[in-house]
Amino acid sequence: MEIRTIDHVELYVEDAEEASKYLCESFGFAVHGRGTAAGDTTGTTPPTSLLLRQRDITLLVTSAPAGGHRAADYVRRHGDGVAAIGVTVDDAEAAFAEAVERGAEPVSPPRVLQDGDTRVTMASVTAFGDVENRFVSRRGTRFAPGLIEETTPAAGSAGLFRVIDHLAVCVPPGELTETVRRYQEVFGFAETFEEQIIVGEQAMDSKVVQSASGAVTLTIIEPDTTRAPGQIDEFISSHGGAGVQHLAFLTEDIATAVRTCTDRGVSFLTTPASYYDALPGRLGPVSVPLDTLRELHILADRDYWGVMLQIFTRSRHPRRTLFYELIDRRGARSFGSNNIKALYEAVERQRAAEGGDRP
Repeated sequence: MEIRTIDHVELYVEDAEEASKYLCESFGFAVHGRGTAAGDTTGTTPPTSLLLRQRDITLLVTSAPAGGHRAADYVRRHGDGVAAIGVTVDDAEAAFAEAVERGAEPVSPPRVLQDGDTRVTMASVTAFGDVENRFVSRRGTRFAPGLIEETTPAAGSAGLFRVIDHLAVCVPPGELTETVRRYQEVFGFAETFEEQIIVGEQAMDSKVVQSASGAVTLTIIEPDTTRAPGQIDEFISSHGGAGVQHLAFLTEDIATAVRTCTDRGVSFLTTPASYYDALPGRLGPVSVPLDTLRELHILADRDYWGVMLQIFTRSRHPRRTLFYELIDRRGARSFGSNNIKALYEAVERQRAAEGGDRP
């Protein structure tokens, strides 16, 4: 199979209307349609799904007010979170069969949604924890004919964020190697980076896997149980197992994005002044004035090809789990080590300032 891009990400939430309102008002997404879930639609109470778009990002936000649908079960176990990663393939039915043959557990068999010139096929297998990998092949521009009634065409979308740069995944101790192996053997991903991150008395092991196309990237992290419990242990405990810790939205102008989101009520993790005092000596010029980085608490890194700028939101999740990252790649191609370490240092500073609270 050849996984090309992220087609969409589906979140299962307690209240789809409320969750969608936050994503629209805070990050500039727009509602492009509504209907029922793209995945399993069985159950006594039909789920509610809102289709959100911003440029090349598509989010499906789904809630089920009663039992009988996976969304209700998911929210009961984990709270609001990412439940499906939809990836574009040439033939979803063939990709599903190939993944199952390679050892993936089926979740939803191939389903064809067709209306006029639009034909969409979706099929899902397990990815990690209760998150599914959803294969999508499509002809035409409509998202899911028969399930989602679209009110705004995809071409009408605009905004500060272009694509989902990556997803960060936390897994329980001992599951990192197996999760990476599964992505390599089942989905054809390659491991592109590996690191142990030490922050204070805690540590975590991280590996990055990426599709052959380079358009789908996962950072997978497990806690190091030989050291003190920390952020990853807390996420796994609060979330109830493996799950997506954060989504990273790619922007071409991170300063404008941070200012805009802050004005809309988004709260970001902060960074001490000493970080910026050392930045010129560590990186040299980074294409954004140092005073701007300091003012907005934007982090910076550099690789062989260029500069990477990023910042992380504080979590609004009742369990303090899911949050978001804004990332701006000024030529940088890699998933540098400071990308991961900077997040956990920022989270630790916030936790210490608030007496141990999570972000």
